[in-house]
Amino acid sequence: MSPTVIARHVFLFACLAFAALLILAGWVLRDQVYRTFQDPGVPFQTYTPPPGADYGDEAGWYVREAFSDEDEPAVFFVHPTTYSGGANWNGQLDKPRSVEMVRSVVLPNYAAPFANSGALFAPRYRQASLYAFMNNREDSVRARLFAYADIQRAFDAFTAQIGDTRPIILAGYGQGGLDVLGLLIDRVSADEELTARLVAAYVIESPVPLDLFTGPLQSLPPCTTPEAVRCVYGFSSAMASEEGRLHILTERAMSWTPDGGLDFVDGRGLLCVNPLLSAVSNDYASARQHRGGVAAEGLGADVVPAPIPAQTGAQCADGVLFFEQPRSRALHRPRRLVEDYRLPPFNLFYEDIRFDVTRRSFNLAAILQDERQWAPPLGAPEAIEDAPVIAIPDGRRY
Repeated sequence: MSPTVIARHVFLFACLAFAALLILAGWVLRDQVYRTFQDPGVPFQTYTPPPGADYGDEAGWYVREAFSDEDEPAVFFVHPTTYSGGANWNGQLDKPRSVEMVRSVVLPNYAAPFANSGALFAPRYRQASLYAFMNNREDSVRARLFAYADIQRAFDAFTAQIGDTRPIILAGYGQGGLDVLGLLIDRVSADEELTARLVAAYVIESPVPLDLFTGPLQSLPPCTTPEAVRCVYGFSSAMASEEGRLHILTERAMSWTPDGGLDFVDGRGLLCVNPLLSAVSNDYASARQHRGGVAAEGLGADVVPAPIPAQTGAQCADGVLFFEQPRSRALHRPRRLVEDYRLPPFNLFYEDIRFDVTRRSFNLAAILQDERQWAPPLGAPEAIEDAPVIAIPDGRRY
């Protein structure tokens, strides 16, 4: 073989080796590369957000259902993050891919268990991008607070539209869970009337720090038993092998502080309601207690999915719900970029949550019916002054 041919072979081998190294580096650093492309590249202070929604109009909601009767609960559901990022810190209301994910994945998998117990209200909002949750820069925190301001406006419109006697259910997943937790602090906990009408608040896949329950959420305790109402139900889940996700949930995640800011959850203790037990418990629940997961992507609102039961056991430990790999591949997480920050396109605890909210709704209805029979509370006592004694001319006193 001539030196020229050998040199060509060596050069070709070097090129192939270099290409292989590039591919390997791209695979290893794929999440970092993805993040780079999702960075809006402009400070939030100089960023112009997309137009917001009018919550007095039907177009401001993904779903705004009519009530069947005056006692039917109203469900306020906040969807998780469906906008990845790139051009904006906060997603446009009409971004096609984001809207399609809400309609085809989120509503049938995550909102449907609650809609079974009441009329569903699901607002459109300028959600913070997924990129804004992949780091804790000041710009990212501002984007989250901006999205929450939309949810505050939506909730105020929601309470005005449903009247002042109807039971309510609050539910949110991921970013939506963070926003629902904010509403509990800012809108519900200090309002005795709203608190009395609350079936429960479901804050799922967003860490709930325990220090809030000795601060602003003293009137809204955790759902410690399956029968409790006017309480907070929450968990963040992972498998023991998902080290990256566990690091995010317990150390990198941020949540509300007792004074209304956002800070890291590390060291604050986390709420964990085991969905298989419907209670705050560190006991292990076996797969036999799993009522069923659902992969309902693409199903219409009028289609009732068939749950797949006995798929996983679950146990709370250190504020995290640890579950086992489901038997059905339909309930396995897909291999996507930055998967640790996403919700899967199925609901592993669909039937468990559906059953839970149905039971708590029934319990609150019975309590409210009983309370309506009570006599109204007495008003504040009035001071009565002594009447003066006046003598009359004949000397007698009356």
